[in-house]
Amino acid sequence: MDESLERLGLPWVDLLMIHWPNAQVPLSESIAALCKMKKAGLTKHVGVANFNVAMIEEAVKLASQPIAVLQIETHPYLGQSKVIAAARRYDMAVVGYCPLARGKVPAEAVLQRIGKAHGKTPAQVALRFLEQQQIIPIPRTSKRERLAENLGSLDLKLSEAEMAEIAKLQRPNSRIVSPPQAPQWDA
Repeated sequence: MDESLERLGLPWVDLLMIHWPNAQVPLSESIAALCKMKKAGLTKHVGVANFNVAMIEEAVKLASQPIAVLQIETHPYLGQSKVIAAARRYDMAVVGYCPLARGKVPAEAVLQRIGKAHGKTPAQVALRFLEQQQIIPIPRTSKRERLAENLGSLDLKLSEAEMAEIAKLQRPNSRIVSPPQAPQWDA
């Protein structure tokens, strides 16, 4: 942590997370280390990423500090209702990475049609779909024009019917990120 803060030139960070669970390190050690950093004032909040429901439950039991964030892969094709519900039970903010399914969203006919009806792009519709579920999407981009486009999702309001139609895009085996060290995902 000290080395990271030194490289960043900061006295503390806003959020320190376990990015991927490590089967070689007991979760009790990882959670204790996160909480120690928060108690020491080196981070304002702690969080976890890529945890399944059982891991969330265990982490909460082990933590001496509140776990503020769960970061997971989420997009219109991937149902994550079980882990999202677990995060909500413990008042964790849910942050969604890969919200545009690594470029698959723009070609989706349902999102194109809904976007056209609102004067928005399919990407903006997909982002708003997550935002309306109180999921904080974090699309990756290095282009200013794409960043501005992504922010255009904030003034969109999808109807309940549109939300339901987008939810029907979920399908099995639609996870994009699942490296060998990934936990057993909740179905």
